[in-house]
Amino acid sequence: MKKFLAILLSLVMVLSLAACGGGSDQPPLTTDKPAENQPAGDQNGGDAPETKTVKVGLICIGDENDQGYTYNFIRGKEAATEALAAKGITVDWVVKWNIAENSGCEDANIELADDGCDLIINNSFGFEPFMLKVAPDYPEIEFIACTNQASWGDNLDNTHNAFANIYEGRYLAGVVAGMKLQQMIDEGEITADQAVIGYVGAFSFAEVVSGFTSYFLGARSVCPSVTMKVQFVGSWSDATEEANAASALADMGCVMISQHSDNTTPATTAQSKGVYHTGYNNDMISVAPEASLIGTRINWAPYFEYAIESVANGESFDQDWCHGMDMDAVVMTDLNEAIAAPGTAEKLAEVEAKLRSGELQVFDTSTFTIGGAKLETAFALDTDGDFAPDSEEAVFDGAFHESHFQSAPYFNLPIDGIQRLNEEFG
Repeated sequence: MKKFLAILLSLVMVLSLAACGGGSDQPPLTTDKPAENQPAGDQNGGDAPETKTVKVGLICIGDENDQGYTYNFIRGKEAATEALAAKGITVDWVVKWNIAENSGCEDANIELADDGCDLIINNSFGFEPFMLKVAPDYPEIEFIACTNQASWGDNLDNTHNAFANIYEGRYLAGVVAGMKLQQMIDEGEITADQAVIGYVGAFSFAEVVSGFTSYFLGARSVCPSVTMKVQFVGSWSDATEEANAASALADMGCVMISQHSDNTTPATTAQSKGVYHTGYNNDMISVAPEASLIGTRINWAPYFEYAIESVANGESFDQDWCHGMDMDAVVMTDLNEAIAAPGTAEKLAEVEAKLRSGELQVFDTSTFTIGGAKLETAFALDTDGDFAPDSEEAVFDGAFHESHFQSAPYFNLPIDGIQRLNEEFG
């Protein structure tokens, strides 16, 4: 009798779902029935809930072998998939590798949309203009541009931006670098004026400027004499040019190398030059154990989990999302205790706690000058004095509040102590 009732109940549910589906142009998310060897109900005899499946497209500028930027996205993808599975949500991923920031990105978005993806994630800054050409034609599909800024202010409901407060992690990496430089000064390896950091930057965009400025401020908080030289390479991912830039910076006397670029070549070059390094996107100790001190990366898993779960449940989600250490969206890689300065781990814990509590503001205006003057009121390099597109002032309560009004960074101020060696990649 119980078996008969279960079959009858299942039949009623199927008919009900079929009747409800006729009023929508968008096909419902795929669902999977429990496997035959899985318990099909609770102790009261009810059916187990069906597993929702979301088809997600991911467009990548590189591939998982870069051991940097795209690899970091794949780590987020895998962690989110595991977390969602525990919630009864299966993710069917379709990944497009090595897509350039040109019309090929537009084609990739179209292909994924036509392939039935419910959500399409674009992982590179230069992908967004091409994504926005496609999104209006597929209003039933959600499109995400990571590390970007145009989607949050457009008139489309199905486009989204997402980033993380990576400047928090860069500040901490700077603290590690500064402690090492101060140790070298104290032990007579270098003089105070030789505490020079070389920074390999992709472009002279606000995202990169915000990153190397926060890194510099972290370093200077523990090594007051530090200065920085920045070399832009004009590409997010060009292993050869990143190596060349790191080599040139070392030859200029930089004894610490860091980077906002996608590959591990600045780390390996630093080791070959006998200088130290802090990384981005991945733990680079394995490729440069004698040079790489620590790294920081965006952990995309919390955002992927949030966005995909929202789609699975038919719910809207933030058009502009940004979090940091508060949601573990920014994390540090392992500290290389073998070469880090004594006391670094304890100092890191102390500074991180202050960042999390809000006691420490990365862009505290009392900690830097511009042309010898303090930054007292909001101003920018344009005539209107606006930082963010909504014309809000970013400086208040004694600090520049990065990514407060939009997820995409907008700190682009040339503070004293940092020399930009070239500006053509803006």
